[in-house]
Amino acid sequence: MSQENASKTEHVLPPLPFAQDALEPVISSRTLEFHYGKHHQTYVTNLNKFISGSDLEGKSLEEIIQATRNNADKVGIFNNAAQVWNHTFFWNSLSPQGGKEPPAALKQKMEEAFGSVDACKKELHSAAVTQFGSGWAWLVLEGGRLKVTKTLNADLPLVHNMKPLLTIDVWEHAYYLDYQNRRPDYVQALLDKLANWDFAASNLE
Repeated sequence: MSQENASKTEHVLPPLPFAQDALEPVISSRTLEFHYGKHHQTYVTNLNKFISGSDLEGKSLEEIIQATRNNADKVGIFNNAAQVWNHTFFWNSLSPQGGKEPPAALKQKMEEAFGSVDACKKELHSAAVTQFGSGWAWLVLEGGRLKVTKTLNADLPLVHNMKPLLTIDVWEHAYYLDYQNRRPDYVQALLDKLANWDFAASNLE
């Protein structure tokens, strides 16, 4: 295989959808320097290393995730592929202009499922704060109805027949430089000022 063709099969770190300092003061540029530039990049690097020369080379992240889930021999591949996917989804779940009124279609579904937008946000906050250890809180669509769920470590709704709309990263590296042990403050600030409801609404389709 030529070097040109080889490069086409490799997964790459996608660019952030905003400037590295655009989320300050809620999430600092220094946190993104490590979270995106180090952690996310390491998952990409490890994934490429693990799948090199295998039948998973050239597959999409989603295909790799589905092919390796619940496979004890390929847990390293699953964890890194899922974390590449989760982090990319997380960056898109944030916006410097976030936290505003959700689009009408999403707001209606929030009200149907939770009673109000605020009640939906409270459910997300609770899921994020009560996730023991590392993991994720998610707003998902299941059976046409919104629900809030949480996953441990690299686990994600895609492998549980749920469609993710928005996520909150509650691994310590997501917030510890800025908030230390104050995870509830990080989650509240993210929901109030950064939550990208437009992105969540686009995932309803």
